[in-house]
Amino acid sequence: MERALQVLVGMDKLARNNPEKVIDLLSERLTFERAGVKLYDAIIAKLVTSNEPEVHRTLRAMHEHRNHEKEHEEWLEQQIRALGGDAHTETDLARLATTESMGIEAVVLDGDNDPVHLFHALLAAELADNAGWDLLVALADEAGDRAAKKEFKKRLHEEEEHLIFVRRALASLAKADVLGEELEMPVRP
Repeated sequence: MERALQVLVGMDKLARNNPEKVIDLLSERLTFERAGVKLYDAIIAKLVTSNEPEVHRTLRAMHEHRNHEKEHEEWLEQQIRALGGDAHTETDLARLATTESMGIEAVVLDGDNDPVHLFHALLAAELADNAGWDLLVALADEAGDRAAKKEFKKRLHEEEEHLIFVRRALASLAKADVLGEELEMPVRP
């Protein structure tokens, strides 16, 4: 968790022209990461109840990914405060992220325990999560903010691993359902 205590020394380059918009973008990411923690917690709780031992093989990686989401959440809160923002203020993009994630949350939180549905919903979340971090990397690069870009890329790399894992898990479930193959769930990306 030491990394969660780091402050982006060079984010002033990124925020130079419009710090409020940077805070808005970071707040969107923060909202999405908070939703990600909630999704992972709910999915993990449902996977634990599965009668399929292969599904249980994913639990260690799922816990790891959940912890990454939590670290991202805490790190973003710090970055927003360092820029003079309030990590608990709902910004325009944060409201948008809340609305966008409602459909995914409805699938996961409504009592549906089918691993195919859970991983399908998680795939949609991870695709959006990757795109959000990729945007921050691109903006930091364009602003010449190497420190911010480096920190954003660290988190993007973790999110890319989540995406690879979820894609593999969903593919395994689909092959078992559609092709009748033996279920072999991934344990790593």
